[in-house]
Amino acid sequence: MREVAFIKQNKEKWLNFEQAISNKQFKNPDDLASLYIQLVNDLSYAKTYYPKSKIVTYLNQLAAKAFLRIYKTKREDTNRFLSFWQTEVPLLLYQYRRYITYAFIVFFVFVAIGALSAAYDETYVRLILGDAYVNETLENIKGGDPVAIYKSGSNWGSFIGITANNLFVGTKSFFYGVFAGLGTLFVQMNNAIMLGAFQYFFYKQGVLWESVRGIWIHGAMEIFGIVMEGAAGLILGASILFPKTFSRIESFKRGFKDGFKIFLSTMPFTIAAGFLEGFITRYSNVMPNALAIFIILGTLSCISFYFLIYPHIVIKQKLTITT
Repeated sequence: MREVAFIKQNKEKWLNFEQAISNKQFKNPDDLASLYIQLVNDLSYAKTYYPKSKIVTYLNQLAAKAFLRIYKTKREDTNRFLSFWQTEVPLLLYQYRRYITYAFIVFFVFVAIGALSAAYDETYVRLILGDAYVNETLENIKGGDPVAIYKSGSNWGSFIGITANNLFVGTKSFFYGVFAGLGTLFVQMNNAIMLGAFQYFFYKQGVLWESVRGIWIHGAMEIFGIVMEGAAGLILGASILFPKTFSRIESFKRGFKDGFKIFLSTMPFTIAAGFLEGFITRYSNVMPNALAIFIILGTLSCISFYFLIYPHIVIKQKLTITT
């Protein structure tokens, strides 16, 4: 894009932003966050394609002014590890909240497809889960423990094997985003359809609650983490398809870096889910319902708070405007 066209396209936006910053007109921190991100993107583009232009100086000064207004010159925590979890990841989650929404919608649409397919085709569950799994589970249901298949093996062996598998699935979900997001959608589709068919199978056998009480003790974190890894993959794919004002390679670099950080943030939860499956799920049939519900809701609340609620808390703290 020629410099004149770039300026003409964005001039009004910059002037409005400058006026709003100077006059302290922003009341909604969400609006300020969105415009600030756009301004930084425009500055990066200008630095790349018009490095000697006065527009770079102007945007740099405006960005600096906005930064001081947003962060109020507050000294950041020097602990890089803590700042990654406390600030960096939440800000990325807020920035890419649209892709997180897309990931949840896509995942649960495929869950519904899996459940409906199982409802209308009696052979579908065996096709998806395999004859061996279905036959063994039917025997377990007759024996009074529908989820006994998840209680075989040693605690540590189950924990390590399950966690390694879940990390592998999450890694595929993110890195397959390099195929314009289609690889990520394929991984998400497989997992979601399997989940839908799996839960309908237990429903049809009349042991839905028994399956929920056992499987979702670890499944709340596990499934939520899979969806977030899908969101990271979609971010990577979108960076290739929609570079906006950046060159495609620059957009890809940014998308990969941001998506990878979000993917990395899911790992502790994936490991925690593996621990629960290896050490806690096996006792689901003997624990009180109240305890099972407490664990399920507790783990779901924990991961939901970090990925969905905490980013809004952080952005409001960071974007408090001095009045």
